[in-house]
Amino acid sequence: MATFLYKLGRFAFRRRRFVALIWVALLALAGFGATSASTAASSSFSIPGTEAQRAFDLLEQRFPGVSADGATARVVFKAPEGQKMTDPENKARVTKTVSGLKSGSDQVASVADPYTVGAVSKDGSTAYVAVSYKVSAMELTDETRDALKDAGHAAQKGGLTVEIGGDALLVIPETGATEVIGVAVAAVVLVITFGSLVAAGLPLLTALIGVGIGVSTITALANPLRLDSTTSILAMMIGLAVGIDYALFIVSRYRAELAEGREREEAAGRAVGTAGSAVVFAGLTVVIALVGLAVVNIPILTKMGFAAAGTVVIAVLVALTLVPAMLGFAGKRVMGRKARKAADASAPAEAKPNMGTRWARFVLRKPVWVLLAGVIGLGVVAVPATSLEMGLPDDGSQPTSSTQRRAYDLLSDGFGPGFNGPLLVVVDTADSSDGKPAVKQVTDEISGIRGVAAVTPAQFNKAGDTAMITVVPKDRPSSTETEDVVHAIRDAGADITSDTGAKVLVTGATAMNIDFSQKMNDALLPYLALVVGLAFLLLMLVFRSVLVPLKAALGFLLSVVAALGAVVAVFQWGWLGSLFGVEQTGPIMSMMPIFMVGVVFGLAMDYEVFLVTRMREAYVHGEKPGEAIVTGFRHGARVVTAAAVIMMAVFAGFIGSTEQMVKMIGFSLAIAVFFDAFVVRMAIVPAVLALLGDRAWSLPRWLDRLLPNVDVEGEGLRKQLGDAPDPEDGSGHGGRGGGAEGERELSQV
Repeated sequence: MATFLYKLGRFAFRRRRFVALIWVALLALAGFGATSASTAASSSFSIPGTEAQRAFDLLEQRFPGVSADGATARVVFKAPEGQKMTDPENKARVTKTVSGLKSGSDQVASVADPYTVGAVSKDGSTAYVAVSYKVSAMELTDETRDALKDAGHAAQKGGLTVEIGGDALLVIPETGATEVIGVAVAAVVLVITFGSLVAAGLPLLTALIGVGIGVSTITALANPLRLDSTTSILAMMIGLAVGIDYALFIVSRYRAELAEGREREEAAGRAVGTAGSAVVFAGLTVVIALVGLAVVNIPILTKMGFAAAGTVVIAVLVALTLVPAMLGFAGKRVMGRKARKAADASAPAEAKPNMGTRWARFVLRKPVWVLLAGVIGLGVVAVPATSLEMGLPDDGSQPTSSTQRRAYDLLSDGFGPGFNGPLLVVVDTADSSDGKPAVKQVTDEISGIRGVAAVTPAQFNKAGDTAMITVVPKDRPSSTETEDVVHAIRDAGADITSDTGAKVLVTGATAMNIDFSQKMNDALLPYLALVVGLAFLLLMLVFRSVLVPLKAALGFLLSVVAALGAVVAVFQWGWLGSLFGVEQTGPIMSMMPIFMVGVVFGLAMDYEVFLVTRMREAYVHGEKPGEAIVTGFRHGARVVTAAAVIMMAVFAGFIGSTEQMVKMIGFSLAIAVFFDAFVVRMAIVPAVLALLGDRAWSLPRWLDRLLPNVDVEGEGLRKQLGDAPDPEDGSGHGGRGGGAEGERELSQV
């Protein structure tokens, strides 16, 4: 592989105008496709195989006029002190609002008058208008949302407090500012790392071109593939992260080759042949992690994973072709001023030990202490993860300044917390001999369940074979008590089915969230096993070792559990919540752990591959295990540190979002990258390698013969170029290419 990539790097450098033209043409083509594509229709959120989804599907069949997954809104009114909502003036204002809502949009399915459906609190202080829409929240037009927001203005002028809740106001968080902050921090870090504006700007430029092509392609294909708008946000975030990373490593290796006195084209070829091999395998691990999201079997997650994986593939191709081409245009300016002066003086400066070298030597002196400090430290941080509760955020987790949160609080005060998340019980009596008694039995059973505040009379469809019952729990939608109510209804329904033949299904937004959380919980371990297992095999190919991939996988798991512990402490327990703007504690968003595992695993393996490949390269070329660790840190620590700081900056920018979900994802990814890069890769990894010594790089002979040799460290390439180290030089390891591995490398060349 190294030989092929070496030739590719030289070709891209030599034919840089041709290569750059191709990428510019691809960017223009993708941009044209994105601008000319029709607006994507929203993909409906579905969770195959769950009871809530089966109930939704049944409702669409048996109640044709009802959109089971249609958006809903509640316009909540509160009378001024000393007045009631039943006062004639207030009643007239609400009635006027109801009329305005009915005529405000053709997407409205129904508007319930609070005075006819009994939606007035017992003390008369609060009332709400329930609005149902024909389409999902993602498909509502801006005009419909504006009509909803404007509906209560007249009532507000009359002295009533008016707030609006429900998913009809759901909007995708705006992006732009956070990415700009991340790119700005990345630019500063790159300038500090390289000491050259040209070298710093190059990874940014190529990463933005790759992300532009990826996101534009997703936008162009959004309609035919029914991709959600969040898909492009995820692809942008990950594409920007890995795009900068991969270009950073190629540029860094190119500068190192130039510093050794190589010609520019030769340096570009060697940089792509060595660091490029690591880029390919690091990219493969990210792709495996993202494509592996398909095991969850939730269509929207599968699409997000595949789209983001496509963007990563583009980032790898950009790093292997466009980056060496741009290095050709950059000339000597890619080196810092000091480096250029040293090169012009033709007197190589004596290499001083850098921070990475000094740290590696410290770890070699105290490997046991460093290992214990790292493992115990992460273990302590991980303790809160044992109390992890998963769910989906509701309006109660919104900022107190939002109208959704104020409407949520008004309903809780006036009607009880359960009114914010009613359950919808669907009774299918098609296989029952007598449907109405069966439905009455269901209603009676539910009324007796602990934690149920109210049960509405059953509503039958025209055929009389299906009934809908609305159940209001006593507690808020995201509480464990409400989850217990859902399970209790389902348990009672199973008994009723065996007695009467009527099928009882529980659905609604609250039940859907519970089922979604359960499905994500069930998928976490299989997903971890798949991703870590495949990556273990891949890393075994890269490092020709069993212990190094095992250490990489265990270190990753440690950093992920520690990150989950930090998330639980901040967002579930509220520790340091005010520092991160957490206004309402509650369950951790159910898709967050599996999402974090996928993204962080990919990035963690990036750092592992780039740092340890350089150690393996030094070891194969004759250095002792301890010397190889120092060499790896001398060349890789600064670059890996820069890459990690850039990633943390990109992710931490999302912590400032007003959306609790986005805030949680930003915090979890930033803290996970911190733990993995600085504790696991920089401390635990060298400590373990120091303790293992030569055993770290050993591979059983039978496995060595079985595994194909991919030559990531470029041993075969060096032999072909005639600059393999003298066998008598160093400690007598003779280039470490001996045995079956060395013979195979030699035969390939």
